[in-house]
Amino acid sequence: MSPIILFSFVIGYFLLLLTVAWFTSRGSNNESFFIGNKKSNWMLVAFGMIGTSLSGVTFVSVPGGVGSGNFYYFQIVLGYLLGYLVIAFVLLPMYYRLNVTSIYSYLEQRFGVEAHKIGASFFILSRVVGATARLYLVINILQIFILNKLGIPFVVTTFVILLMILLYTFEGGVKTIIYTDTLQTTGMLLGLVVCIFAIIKSLGTDFSGALSLMNDKGYTKIFNTDIKAGSFFLKHILGGMFIAIAMTGLDQEMMQKNISVKNLKDSQKNMMSFTAVLVVVNFLFLFLGGILYLYAQKMNIQAAPDDLFPTIALSEAFSGTIGVLFIIALISALFPSVDGAITSLTSCFCIDILSLNKNIEDEAVKKRKRLRVHLFFAILFFLLVLVFKAINDKLIIDFILKFAGITYGPLLGLFAFGILSNKKLNHQWIWMVCVVAPIFVLGLDVLSSPEWYEKKLHLSLGLNELSNRIFNGYKIGNELILINGMCTFLGLFLISKKEKLPAL
Repeated sequence: MSPIILFSFVIGYFLLLLTVAWFTSRGSNNESFFIGNKKSNWMLVAFGMIGTSLSGVTFVSVPGGVGSGNFYYFQIVLGYLLGYLVIAFVLLPMYYRLNVTSIYSYLEQRFGVEAHKIGASFFILSRVVGATARLYLVINILQIFILNKLGIPFVVTTFVILLMILLYTFEGGVKTIIYTDTLQTTGMLLGLVVCIFAIIKSLGTDFSGALSLMNDKGYTKIFNTDIKAGSFFLKHILGGMFIAIAMTGLDQEMMQKNISVKNLKDSQKNMMSFTAVLVVVNFLFLFLGGILYLYAQKMNIQAAPDDLFPTIALSEAFSGTIGVLFIIALISALFPSVDGAITSLTSCFCIDILSLNKNIEDEAVKKRKRLRVHLFFAILFFLLVLVFKAINDKLIIDFILKFAGITYGPLLGLFAFGILSNKKLNHQWIWMVCVVAPIFVLGLDVLSSPEWYEKKLHLSLGLNELSNRIFNGYKIGNELILINGMCTFLGLFLISKKEKLPAL
């Protein structure tokens, strides 16, 4: 299909989002921006959160990873299931009991202002890098398959997309995003299902036949029993569990939507229904990856993992409808993760760093400050996407999970120490613990898998022999976040005081 026609659908989709934003942002204020006036419908929140959790990375990197990693990613998904149970029945009751606008307010109530700032800072770091990595991946696909053919530079594409996201999130915040995310999740899932049926049909088989063909190739293997491998099933399940707890339950973006629901019971229903659908959808993405590789082998198509899906969906072999649905599904997967990230980062910075909710300034003054922070994060996203373009990493989901393991570990340790103990902390040492722990764990990970870092950094570290001597072939996988959280917890225990407080 003509790139001009595809581009026109992208523009039309943007205009639809702006229309929804205009209707939902009327009469908005700071409270509706931050927590939707606590009037959000739990079913809309649950459905919209699917798109936020999956993002464009899941849309192309999870299917692309099947060729080398089979269905091992589903082990992580099973871990997510366990983590979401903890969120629903441990963290959400605590957030509602404390009536927080920012979840990091808990850290201030428990340990003081210093811990509050630390928690918010690690969230900001984690979300900025993770969201811009996801944004880069999708913009790069749009650039390669559509916009390069129109002569539009990458920098212009990035600027325009961020400008459009900024326009429809500037006023409404969470109140708007809950509706736009619902629309976008619908587009993503529709595109996923239609593409699956189209590719199965082109293979001349049905769903069960495609599974059988994938099984013959070994793609459907879910559990890895090699204890030394980074994808060993216990590592993936435990890692997935704590990734879910940290990246959802301790993440202002995800919890901002949950606590915008009227009451705890509805918020828990939201969490559990979201979990059930997410498990099914992730399996469909893995299934899609299997049939993409079957089709690529049949048609002798060569493509990098993250480029496989767009290469096939936008090829001449499929009708224009499939190409349009792919593009709509791709941008539908992109926007929920980026619009929510910019909004939550704005909320976090305003509430946790600037303490805007405690400020006695006029509401209009607070709003002007909030809008300036919102614009700042949009500019920061723009600059970091250009950095990722320069790095040009092809299987970016590996990087995102690794980075999350490093940066969310201190959050995991802080919240765990607050919930599981009743000790106070020597506040002047909290920063040191929360910085030293992830650096130490990063060093362990480099020593465990020096070849991974050599590949990403394009240099030789010369640590292979030392790695074999110390780890004997053992590779740290997604349990990295658990190790990080435990190291942080231990460090906090060492700086804790004898005085005790009742646990919150």
